[in-house]
Amino acid sequence: MLCVTHDDAPLLADLMPWSVASPRIGRGWPTGPDAASLKARWDALVKAEGPDREALFEPTRSRTLHSAVGQLPGQSSGTEKLARAAGPCPEPVRVLHAPFDEQWLIPDHRLIDVARPELWRVADDRQVFVAETAGGGAGPVLLATSLLPLLRPGRVRPLYRRPGGADPNLAPGLLEFLGERLGEVPAPADVLAWIMAAVRVDLAVPLTGDPELWARGVESGRRVLRLMCRDGERPKLPGGRRPYVRAPLPARPHTLLYDREEEALQIDEGRISPVPPEAWDFEVSGVRVLEAWFTARTAPTEPTGTLESIRPTTWPQTWTSELLELITVLALLSEVPPLPDQLTSPVTATDLHRAAVLPPPPQSRRPASVLDTHEEGPEGQLTLL
Repeated sequence: MLCVTHDDAPLLADLMPWSVASPRIGRGWPTGPDAASLKARWDALVKAEGPDREALFEPTRSRTLHSAVGQLPGQSSGTEKLARAAGPCPEPVRVLHAPFDEQWLIPDHRLIDVARPELWRVADDRQVFVAETAGGGAGPVLLATSLLPLLRPGRVRPLYRRPGGADPNLAPGLLEFLGERLGEVPAPADVLAWIMAAVRVDLAVPLTGDPELWARGVESGRRVLRLMCRDGERPKLPGGRRPYVRAPLPARPHTLLYDREEEALQIDEGRISPVPPEAWDFEVSGVRVLEAWFTARTAPTEPTGTLESIRPTTWPQTWTSELLELITVLALLSEVPPLPDQLTSPVTATDLHRAAVLPPPPQSRRPASVLDTHEEGPEGQLTLL
């Protein structure tokens, strides 16, 4: 049995060459855990005038009420300057706001300091975005999502460079090289599954030419992808392990505690159980996921007069459903078996260099030209790329 060392395992940055820094919103109010509050915030903004509107907007060096920007690809917001904007709120879209925390965003380019249009152009129902976590501590170093990820400070790597699942973001020649070693050319989604199962803390990805070991890793990675990219599917634990609300959650909860002996979440006087210890202990970058998710919904209200102070006055039922699903996802992820530290028939970075798969050509690190529809520029003009 041969050992793939960290030094000779290829890097994720070479296997998936095109990466983009995650979008940077620049202000907190265009995102939130419920869409209704975002629409109310927008309404408050456009009803305000002059200096009041400017204060509510929270201008930065990148965005003011007078910034001239075009539409986000695939969205239909207005393009007149916000100083004179009116009308209804653009329909909020679902985003991955933090690890395992799906929230909502007003998809209006005028509200976002750095939107990364190249990511919006390739976002569709075939796309999978791979986002690096901040690193450090326990938990996964990569998260996969079908939603636009807002996680910072890591890079985002789309699986496909073009809409419709076209042009995989993989080093040219990698699929064919693996096919020679494995006896069958893998699909791009299977390579991503292997990456999710095998990636290491240093973002190196050991590869193997052993078909049996490859199949094991791909199956583990597929389970991870199904749990992270649920796309409407609701995973379930076996009957006796499914979490239920045992005592109703309060209208305005403040505290979250875990009873390890009873395997129960205490939310003030509310109670959810069973909650496996593995779900409670699940961390990303040293931060406990369940605690961070709860805090994002119950943190002290922002000062009156700011848009962020517009938020639900009571705990919505949808949040309870999302919490139960999150507990289930974390519990199931903790059960995915890891790959062995030592891999048979290793495929090393040296092997890939000898086969001219690495280094990937410079153009593979840049976005593809995907503009096949008109995009509206500032003040209704046509965008030219």
